[in-house]
Amino acid sequence: MNVKIKSYLNVCLLMMAVSTMLLISAPDAAAMIHGISGTNFSFTAKADYISTPDGNSVYFWGYANGAGPAQYSGPTLILNQGSTVTVNLSNELDVPVSIVFPGHSVTASGDSQGLLTMEAAPGGSASYTFTATHAGTYLYHSGTNPELQVEMGLVGAVIVRPAGFNMMMPTAYGHPDSAYDMEYLFLLTEMDPRIHQLVEFMGPAALEGTDYLSDYFPNYWFINGRCAPDTMFKPMAVWLPTQPYNCMPMMHPGDKMLMRIIGGGRDLHPFHYHGNHARIIATDGRLLESAPGAGADLSYELFTAQSIPGGTMDAVFTWTGKGLGWDIYGHAPGDPMEPNEYAPDHGKPFPVFLPDGLDMAFGGFWSGSPYLGGEESLPPGEGGLNPHGGYTYMWHSHTEKEMVNYDIFPGGMMTMLMILPPGAPMM
Repeated sequence: MNVKIKSYLNVCLLMMAVSTMLLISAPDAAAMIHGISGTNFSFTAKADYISTPDGNSVYFWGYANGAGPAQYSGPTLILNQGSTVTVNLSNELDVPVSIVFPGHSVTASGDSQGLLTMEAAPGGSASYTFTATHAGTYLYHSGTNPELQVEMGLVGAVIVRPAGFNMMMPTAYGHPDSAYDMEYLFLLTEMDPRIHQLVEFMGPAALEGTDYLSDYFPNYWFINGRCAPDTMFKPMAVWLPTQPYNCMPMMHPGDKMLMRIIGGGRDLHPFHYHGNHARIIATDGRLLESAPGAGADLSYELFTAQSIPGGTMDAVFTWTGKGLGWDIYGHAPGDPMEPNEYAPDHGKPFPVFLPDGLDMAFGGFWSGSPYLGGEESLPPGEGGLNPHGGYTYMWHSHTEKEMVNYDIFPGGMMTMLMILPPGAPMM
């Protein structure tokens, strides 16, 4: 069998396994972003390996939470506005490393002064202190040879909760315009495996004899440190010890989903969310407001977020079925409305007749019904990955080559959004 065909089949089987795991995993009703909280953190820069769904193992450098494994991406810091935060960095790598926190005024100490900040020498340490003055979404990364060290994996996310944050009525920036029901992180990065192989076997000095950093050619693309379909596995999966974070957005009709989008690599990634536009309410940790307290009056809608290197965007995504042209629940005109149902389509019939089951090919997410929450009989062995009868949309990079794992489709910078019927648990 052709290697690529065989790999494609393996990925398809893995996609089914991923979906099955999601459906039997414990509910996460809070739908909050996974990370670590507090005011004092201990990071260790060290080397390890990540896994990719095409069966590869890639050497990387990562920040570890204390004595834990190196992570790709680094530990997500979840802070409270106004807190004074200290991150102590120990270095187990053979090169100096550091951390910079764009958007924050940092006081640093360490073994030596680097170009951008104080550095930790091999076997040494450094310390960084700042006040989380402004709520928002931020990036952190190595400030030492970032063209190499960010590529190698020394990158992560910072989320600053607004003062008075209420988990039952959350906002991203303390203003009602930034209110949300659930939030998801989309830290977008890429890797050129040539660089990682050379650093692993010959050391970073060997790059000086190549054009790899200038003639950059990535073959892997990630959301929160995972390629699809691994993005859809549960967080903290034991078989992905250095890639703890997933990205599997789920919501109910009418919910407000906060998308925290971060450009963590060196390439621009146009991230596309099928199903609806999203409203961009903030960029680079600042609400898009014309004056303090005005709210997101300068916000705007996009169907694809142009995520730029080093930049962050906060967007609110909603979905009601508006624009589909039929009643998503299959109501008769006199039936009562469902919560957050799009009223103009209430009672409208499904616009086509579905083929006979013997003439159809069934996908794993097909519940047997075109209606949200609908479940009908399927042939033996078909379906089964959508027990609540949800709607599923692919979310992915609109640079199509970024939807592969080393040229094998599907994969890369991709995940799925699941619209669940009212009352269905967040899986």
